Amino acid sequence: MDQTRIAPPSPAVHAQALERLAGLATPAGALGRVGEVGAWLAAAQGEVPPRPLTDVRLVVLAGDHGVAAHGVSAYPSAVTEAMVRTIVAGRAGVSALAAAHGVDVTVLDVAVDADLSDLPAAVTARKLRRGSGAIHLEDALTRDEAERSLALGAELAGELVDDGAQLLMTGDLGIGNTTVAAALVAATLGLPADEVTGRGTGIDDDGWARKRDVVAAALVRAEGRTSDPVEVLTALGSADLATATGFLVEASRRGVPVLLDGLMSVACAVVAQAMAPGAAAWWLAGHRSTEPAQEHALKSLGLEPLLDLGMRLGEGSGAVAALPVLRSGIAVLRDVALLSEILPG
Repeated sequence: MDQTRIAPPSPAVHAQALERLAGLATPAGALGRVGEVGAWLAAAQGEVPPRPLTDVRLVVLAGDHGVAAHGVSAYPSAVTEAMVRTIVAGRAGVSALAAAHGVDVTVLDVAVDADLSDLPAAVTARKLRRGSGAIHLEDALTRDEAERSLALGAELAGELVDDGAQLLMTGDLGIGNTTVAAALVAATLGLPADEVTGRGTGIDDDGWARKRDVVAAALVRAEGRTSDPVEVLTALGSADLATATGFLVEASRRGVPVLLDGLMSVACAVVAQAMAPGAAAWWLAGHRSTEPAQEHALKSLGLEPLLDLGMRLGEGSGAVAALPVLRSGIAVLRDVALLSEILPG
């Protein structure tokens, strides 16, 4: 992929938005991050005040991971297939949140290790493979598969932008994916397994130790290959996470903001930023997850989450839950009076 540095949202428009924010009929700084987010969105949209967010899209990318067979999760990989079907039926956790907040949800089978051909073609037509390799034993993907995954993500983002999406989100679905995401963060940022391994779906101490050992072995196996983001995805990623990475790069390149979710989307963001310097200027962090790797990734990206609610569901749920903060930021810049309008003379 082209590694040309990506320009940020308009500094000039951002300055205009901050000037309007400072002139509102509110005490200085009283709106806190709500006002800051509104100004950021104005810069991303290129106008003050920013337009209301009426077209928000979430793409949930589903795929299985070979590490799931090695005791790193509290649940079997069969749950991935079941949850794809649940999202299609509109009954998943993220489905309820999206319905409440007006978000359009699409789920794609990128690499689920199951036959989902009975589902609509829109869900299955872009499948790249069944599952991804167990990263402590073998590469997750071939180099060609990693590149095709990145291209798929770029294609998906481009289609949504062309269709009028104003704000994008990615969601994840796949047992074992926190192990893979932790390895991506560790390899990209040069961190040890102990510092990035979390409890994922709720594993006990023995499960955590197994998971840490898998991440550590994967990092050893990938030594010497971590300076190339595509090689990192080949060795330690998965088809679904590589697709999310390509999605994030293309959204930034097209100048459309992205609201990130938890560990998986932020791990992909770290790789995307390495692949396309400057891309992170187009992202906001929706929420702080309970996974330690996310904290390291957020720090490296210079992002502070909008919410800290102890969530660890995935599926894009934290990003969707944070959407009202963005809409609030827009509302205050659009609808609050200026102090100059209400004071006499």
